[in-house]
Amino acid sequence: MDNKEIVIVLDFGGQYNQLIARRVRECNVYCEILPYTVDIKKVKELSPKGIIFTGGPNSVYDEKSPHYSNEIFKLGIPILGICYGCQLMAYSLGGVVTPAKDNSSSEYGKTETFYNTDDVLFNGLSESGTSWMSHRDYISKVPDGFTVTATTAVCPAAAMACPEKKLYGVQFHPEVNHTDRGTEMLRSFLYNVCGCKGEWKMESFIDTTVAKLRDKIGNKGVVLGLSGGVDSSVAAALLSKAVGKQLTCVFVDQGLMRKDEGDFVEETFTKLFDMNFVRINCQDEFLLKLKGVCEPEEKRKIIGTEFYKVFWNKIRENYGTGYFAQGTIYPDRIESGKGDAAKIKTHHNQVGIPEDIDFEGVIEPLKDLFKDEVRAVGEKLGLPHKLVWRQPFPGPGLGVRVIGEVTPEKVHILQEADAILRDEMDKCGYSEQMSQFFAVLPGVKTVGVMGDARTYDELVAIRAVTTDDFMTADWAKIPYEILGRVSNRIINEVEHVNRVVYDITSKPPGTVEWE
Repeated sequence: MDNKEIVIVLDFGGQYNQLIARRVRECNVYCEILPYTVDIKKVKELSPKGIIFTGGPNSVYDEKSPHYSNEIFKLGIPILGICYGCQLMAYSLGGVVTPAKDNSSSEYGKTETFYNTDDVLFNGLSESGTSWMSHRDYISKVPDGFTVTATTAVCPAAAMACPEKKLYGVQFHPEVNHTDRGTEMLRSFLYNVCGCKGEWKMESFIDTTVAKLRDKIGNKGVVLGLSGGVDSSVAAALLSKAVGKQLTCVFVDQGLMRKDEGDFVEETFTKLFDMNFVRINCQDEFLLKLKGVCEPEEKRKIIGTEFYKVFWNKIRENYGTGYFAQGTIYPDRIESGKGDAAKIKTHHNQVGIPEDIDFEGVIEPLKDLFKDEVRAVGEKLGLPHKLVWRQPFPGPGLGVRVIGEVTPEKVHILQEADAILRDEMDKCGYSEQMSQFFAVLPGVKTVGVMGDARTYDELVAIRAVTTDDFMTADWAKIPYEILGRVSNRIINEVEHVNRVVYDITSKPPGTVEWE
C-alpha cells in the first residue's frame, strides 16, 4: 500500500475487528488489521498515524490472555483502546482492572453514558447518549496521568484519556451502529488526535492501482477466473481498464447458476469492457458427475473438483503464461487475533495453481479492500448495478439449493421459481431491503388440487434474511401480499410445483443456506 497515511487496528480477538477497520476507512483513512502477535518492529516499519486496540473476550489480568509490549506506548503514536483494548491500556500502564463480583458491574447492550464534552473524542456531542457495552471486567482505577472522560451508572471509567501522550480508551464500542455518534468519536480520534488528512478515496485507489498494474504487467498477458460474483467481476473491470486485450477472463458456466445469469455475465463483459472473454458451457458434464449424489458435502466436493479441472484444462490449452489474477479481497487474507496461533483463513478467492502451470506471478488488485469498497470501485468502473450489488451466492451454485440429487429437471424448476421471486422483489422494491433471498427445492412432494385434478408435485421454499454481518441473521418480514403474489406466480407459471412455503428460521439456530 503506497499511501503514506495508515492506521493500524491491532486485533486482540474482538468480534468487531473488521467493523472497526471499515469505520476508519469510511472516514477516508486507510487502515490495516494486524494480529496482536505482530512484532513491534513491523509496527515501527509501517509508521502509522495511529493505532487502535480492538476488544476481545479475555480478562487482562489473566496471564494467558493477549498482551502487547509496553514499548508501544512509548512510540509517540496516538492509541485508542476499545473495550478490552481500553482495559489492556489501563492495566499495562499501572491502572486497576477489576472483575465484577456480580452482575451489578457488568454491562451488555445499550447503555446510557455520560461524556465530558471537553475531551477531544466527545467534543461537540451531547453530554449523555447511548453507547453499546459488552464487558464483565471494569477499570476501577485509571493509570497515573489519565483522567476519566465518560461514566455510566455502574461503570466508573467508561472512557479515559491522557492527552499529553495521545492515549485514549473507551469501554464501549463506538464502531457499532448502536452507539450514538460513534463514528464521530472515531473521526475525532483520526483527525484531531492522529492528524489524518483523509486521503483514502476510491477515485485515487482506481488511478493508483491502474498505474501499478500497467507497470507490473507490461506487455504480458493476464488470466482471471471470472465467476460472475462481485469480487472477480470488479477485478476483471479494473484489469481491463489497465491492460485491455492483454486480459483473458475464463468463465466456467457449470449450468448451476440462476436463470440467464451466464448470458448476463457474458453480455456484460463482452459489450462493456475491452478483454478476451472465454465461456465454457459444461452443464452436462457437471450433472453427470452429480448423478445419484445426495449428500451435500459430497456435492460440494464434486462441483469444486470438477470446476477446478475444467478451468485449469482450459488454461493449459492456451493461457498458461504471463500472470494469474484473483479476486482476493481484504477479509480473505486477514490474520485472526484469536488464539495463540494466528491463521489466515482459506477462501474461494485464493486459488491454488497446479504445479505444471508456470505463471510469472499472482495479481490481486483488490487485496486491500473490504466488500463495500469493492462495490464502490465497481460502480465507478461502470459495472451494472445488478452485478455490483449481487447477493452472496454459494460456490456450488444451485447444486446446494436443490436438496438431494441434482437433476436437469430440478435445476430448471428452481431457476424458474427463483427468477419469479427476484422479479417480484424488484417490482416492490424489497430487493434493496434484504441481505439475501432465494428459492430452495427441498425435494419434497405434496398433494394438491389444480384444475379439479389431484396433483402430487414439488414444494418450493422461499428463504429471505436481513443481517449486518451474516454471523447472525433474522428472517425477513416480507408483507403477506407480496408473498402471496410470489406463491401464486410460481404455482401458475412453473410446471411441477403445487405448493410454496416461507422459511421463518433465524440464524442461529438455522443457517442462511439450507445445505
